[in-house]
Amino acid sequence: MDSRLHAPMYDFLVNLSLLDTAYISSTGPQVLEHLLAAVWTVPYRACLPQIFFLHFLAPWECFLLTAMAYDRYAAIGRPPHHLVLMGRRRTRAGMASTSRLLALADAFAHTVLAAPLRFCGPRLITHFSCGLPPLTRLSCSSTWATELALFVFSFVVALAPRAPVAIACVRVVAAILRIHSAEGRRKAFSTCGAHTTVVCIFYIASVLCYILPSSACSGLRDRVLSVLYVVLTPMLNPVIYSMRNKEVKRALFKALGKESAS
Repeated sequence: MDSRLHAPMYDFLVNLSLLDTAYISSTGPQVLEHLLAAVWTVPYRACLPQIFFLHFLAPWECFLLTAMAYDRYAAIGRPPHHLVLMGRRRTRAGMASTSRLLALADAFAHTVLAAPLRFCGPRLITHFSCGLPPLTRLSCSSTWATELALFVFSFVVALAPRAPVAIACVRVVAAILRIHSAEGRRKAFSTCGAHTTVVCIFYIASVLCYILPSSACSGLRDRVLSVLYVVLTPMLNPVIYSMRNKEVKRALFKALGKESAS
């Protein structure tokens, strides 16, 4: 509704908001059911869809954060070329669609590998969701293919995008240091610092949770790391990209007919 928000970054934020809503919705209702109704069982046919959505939404966020980092680099590091690089809607839609397709391939592969797992002994998952790592620890069938796929896809999905994100962050910092105004440097560091913190939390937690072999992971550490990237990151994103964004708040006040309050 506000033309000032028709910028490249806000197209990515639309995808990020939908993604985070779906992300927390794939685990939150089940956790609430277990806490409020004391129903601590879940059928295996419900576990597989949850595995699919977790392994679809987490990689999608990895690739989307990478695209957003590139957009920030283009906006701060190369402002004269920003609209040339990111101004076309087709370019932004292509980046978002590629992120979804890569994430979909990851989710499909993991779900196919999880479907034939057999469980002969204890079936207690010391976790708040049906993730693939806790399921492989309970399975009595061979899990080497599943763990190898977890390692490979975690490298491709989580570690590989870190390189362009790190390069973009370094170049953004270099561009900020060249700003003569102290207020301009402070504002740029404030925005990029919050974004970088959330990206680091998400990437580090997801990498440690999925790239290590199941024998090296404890149940408590798995749960803590999962809370960081499944719950904490979707909670911080609206704060960083909306509540701390003056343009978004100005547009909200305008939509509510209270533009003067901004």
